[in-house]
Amino acid sequence: MFQRPRIFGIVNITPDSFSDGGKYFDPAAAIAHARELVGDGADVIDLGPASSNPDAVPVSPAEEIRRLGPVIEALSANEVPLSVDSFHAETQAYALAHGAAWLNDIHGFADERFYPALAASKARLVLMHSIQEMGNADRRSAPEGDIVEHICRFFAGRIAALERAGVERSRIVLDPGMGFFLGPTPETSFEVLARLGEIKARFDLPLFVSVSRKSFLRAVTGRAAGEAGAATLAAELLAALRGADFIRTHEPRPLADALSVAACVEAGRQ
Repeated sequence: MFQRPRIFGIVNITPDSFSDGGKYFDPAAAIAHARELVGDGADVIDLGPASSNPDAVPVSPAEEIRRLGPVIEALSANEVPLSVDSFHAETQAYALAHGAAWLNDIHGFADERFYPALAASKARLVLMHSIQEMGNADRRSAPEGDIVEHICRFFAGRIAALERAGVERSRIVLDPGMGFFLGPTPETSFEVLARLGEIKARFDLPLFVSVSRKSFLRAVTGRAAGEAGAATLAAELLAALRGADFIRTHEPRPLADALSVAACVEAGRQ
């Protein structure tokens, strides 16, 4: 039976995002955009204080926290559920202390020194796989062999480590990574997107998918990031039909509409 995924609306508080070019770097603009996304159907707002694309400049935890501060304060006052997208433990600690309900880590919580704090918190954890072990995405090739098996081996090891540290399994959500996090060729991302069900069946944990405006969609359509809305929506809907429980997107409104239609079609099929 089709289950409507929850929608994470993306707010990039950065000057060098590949998708929106710093439109929401100013705190007031980020706050206003977050509220707009909630009105458009976002269930959670995912705040990104640093870009992770291959051409982005690295950002220190102190700078991430400086960018997040006024935005979290304003949105928390309105009881908007918040996710913070950072692989820095210092930033994650700040997010937890200021009421973030989710942590979204492109390195899949690599720093085991922070595990006691994760175990003591109530936040849900988006454990993402990437072929890069450190820093931002880059243009390295995907590892040899079955990419889904590679992803699953990573998840198995990281889930076990988190559980040993006292993190409840029910708080973990799995993100297989997409785009450059899987390699530079579009085929790899499309294969993982097509095989989401295998990953979900292997771990019996919710899946989180973030394909919005990514390079592999732009590569096959020839569209720029700002013109990739149709390709994004197609990939997001296919992810939902293949079992994604959470979808992270720049445009919640068309996705919410598409999911409503899909639910009606699936109900009719039943």
